[in-house]
Amino acid sequence: MTPDLTGRLALVTGASRGIGREIALQMAALGAHVIAVARTPGALEELDDEIKAKGGQATLVPLDLTDLEGIDRLGGVIHERWGKLDILVANAGILGPISPIGHVKAKDFEQVMSINVTATWRLIRTTDPLLRKADGGRAIMMSSGAAHGGKPFWGVYAASKAAVEALARAWAAETRNTALRINSVNPGPTRTRMRAQAMPGEDPAILPAPDEVAAKIVPLAGPDVTQTGMIWDVRSLEWREYRLPE
Repeated sequence: MTPDLTGRLALVTGASRGIGREIALQMAALGAHVIAVARTPGALEELDDEIKAKGGQATLVPLDLTDLEGIDRLGGVIHERWGKLDILVANAGILGPISPIGHVKAKDFEQVMSINVTATWRLIRTTDPLLRKADGGRAIMMSSGAAHGGKPFWGVYAASKAAVEALARAWAAETRNTALRINSVNPGPTRTRMRAQAMPGEDPAILPAPDEVAAKIVPLAGPDVTQTGMIWDVRSLEWREYRLPE
């Protein structure tokens, strides 16, 4: 069901391209005021133009998520301006090296963990009190099937997404008796730049476009979502419990 997000405030990271951009566009079209976070000001301005052309509203935040103190300040600014946050979409992330674990350079490992894990934790920490003030806060944490598959050469990215899922699961347990619902998402293979980087020989035409995938994620921000601490699998359109592979 397509949710009515009129009057809702949604923070979307990685909003300048791919799935994040489409989520921002679709949430704005449904009435949300979108706080769009990304590194590239030019891409954010293009997003803003498209949102405004369709009658929506956005606030642009050019921010590199390696600026951890900047993430903390973002929560403070949201508190001062709006006093609460209704929706968090923690979408930003990087692939890192596809390589045998023993060949990964320390700086590359640390970069993936900084952006995918540490920045996500800082984002949770700074938005948690804001989401609790909403009458039905929703947090959508972008994960990957790689977190569960044990695929060779994907160890660094897989570890980072498994960590994100662990954070989401613990956060959901801590807030189970509140109105806040927190879930992870496995978007599946999607026609994005990251996918092309990971699978250079793959025909992108066989993959769903980001707007198709985003349309199946946006409903998780709706008031009718009661699940928390679970994974939404976009390909199967099913909720899944957290389980280790057998």
